[in-house]
Amino acid sequence: MPDKRARNERAEQAKRRKLDNGEEVVAPIYATEFSQEDIENEQRRPKKKVAVLIGYSGTGYKGMQLSTTEKTIEGDLFTAFVAAGAISKANAADPKKSSLVRCARTDKGVHAAGNIVSLKLIVEDPDVVEKINANLSSQIRVWGILVTNKSFSSYQLCDSRIYEYLIPSHCYLPPHPNTYLGKKLVEIAEKEGDLEAHKARQEEVATYWEEIDEKVIQPLLATFPEEIRKPVEKALHMDDETDGVPETEGEQATEAETPAATEPSSESKPAESEPLDEAAIAFRKQIYEAVKTVKVAYLKARREYRIPPARLARIQQALDQYVGTKNFYNYTIQKQYRDPSAKRHIKSFQLNPKPIIIDGTEWLSLKVHGQSFMMHQIRKMVAMATMVVRCGCDPKRISESYGAFKMAIPKAPGLGLLLERPVFDAYNKKAEDLKKDPIDFSKYDKEMNEFKQREIYDRIFREEEQTHTFSSFFNHIDHYAQEEFLYITSGGIAAAKPASTPGENADAMFNAPKRKSAREALAEVEQESEDEQNGPEDN
Repeated sequence: MPDKRARNERAEQAKRRKLDNGEEVVAPIYATEFSQEDIENEQRRPKKKVAVLIGYSGTGYKGMQLSTTEKTIEGDLFTAFVAAGAISKANAADPKKSSLVRCARTDKGVHAAGNIVSLKLIVEDPDVVEKINANLSSQIRVWGILVTNKSFSSYQLCDSRIYEYLIPSHCYLPPHPNTYLGKKLVEIAEKEGDLEAHKARQEEVATYWEEIDEKVIQPLLATFPEEIRKPVEKALHMDDETDGVPETEGEQATEAETPAATEPSSESKPAESEPLDEAAIAFRKQIYEAVKTVKVAYLKARREYRIPPARLARIQQALDQYVGTKNFYNYTIQKQYRDPSAKRHIKSFQLNPKPIIIDGTEWLSLKVHGQSFMMHQIRKMVAMATMVVRCGCDPKRISESYGAFKMAIPKAPGLGLLLERPVFDAYNKKAEDLKKDPIDFSKYDKEMNEFKQREIYDRIFREEEQTHTFSSFFNHIDHYAQEEFLYITSGGIAAAKPASTPGENADAMFNAPKRKSAREALAEVEQESEDEQNGPEDN
């Protein structure tokens, strides 16, 4: 790997130049500094190439991969290896000297029940695993350390990976008919002559929102004074084409929210320059509180939703569209259609047909088994399949997404994603001949299941209950008033292309509101600030 070696040499040369010039060299966040005397006095001990089997909750971490400035899983692991004496003091500031390689790189906030790093460690101490774990937070566990052959690479020798994605079943409810997307679904279906087929694909949820509005929301609105009820009704789903549209069915507003987070529409609030007297302030506060109350009612209705078998079958039908070797360039970033590396092979994508109910919310488990995945690929696959089902879209739209047209596919929240385990079948067959232990996570099933429940599943369920991340994500999509996501309507991919008005003059174009780019559209609905720089693939 000459490029990598050259980069490392250039980095070392730059570091030496800084030192020679008397400049300060800031040590990486994961580095443990020892004095030259301590390093020279340390007894040299033999190192062996090993596979370290680990699990972790990604909450609060900036991903798996080492970062010189950010808290990461590998950074904490490396520090713990040094503290446990598994890495010498001489190598305590530079993971490259230990040949550290990860099997699968996971994004910020993503979890793993099973992952592997390979490197050279000092493992003569029989209690080395316990000592490493003693220097880690409860969010990271080392399951075991296996001695391998000298050429072992956890990245190069991994055959495939299995990921799980947990998602509330209410995400598969259709957009409310009064939202921008809800209106467009019907409008475009009528225009394309697809209305009856569209209704057939939504048959099991056709009356859901009508019943909720009639039985839950309207009686609630009737309890408000008329002067409050009218602004609240205007705020609910109505003013999608203005920037002031509120989140209606999404996250529950809290007392800590700023007024802007719960304000109705831009039309219902006075101009900022107008001074407000006490009566006006009190009136606005009443509106805000009423909107929050209705939001809570919508949220409660969503959580009480129980998905029928027909809806589960539609989800599986959508997931089946991913199986095989496909061009997934629309499901990652910074890849072109003709880039050969955009083609990936999916072995299976299965929905567990038995949902589980946690604290009143029904959850679904999706498991995808693939040879390798690109950055954000799984989260975009989940988002696309969910959008197809919830919008009553023909599942063939997923197959069409492998074409050359660049689509703005958002990535579903990282909260629900976890790496279940990597697969090393080919290496395990060779391990027998080499008289090495096979890589087998099943030996640690008991500890891993307890860890998954405590540190991963419970965190996911608890965080969703507190933040309503999934509801907010799809709510943003439903209210996004541009064409970027209209490929899931009956108009297909063509509906996502901006249409020019015949005879549109220069003045009209100049005065028209500035369109947001596809990148801006994705950033707005994802509501995240993740680093989208060039980098290696997830795994």
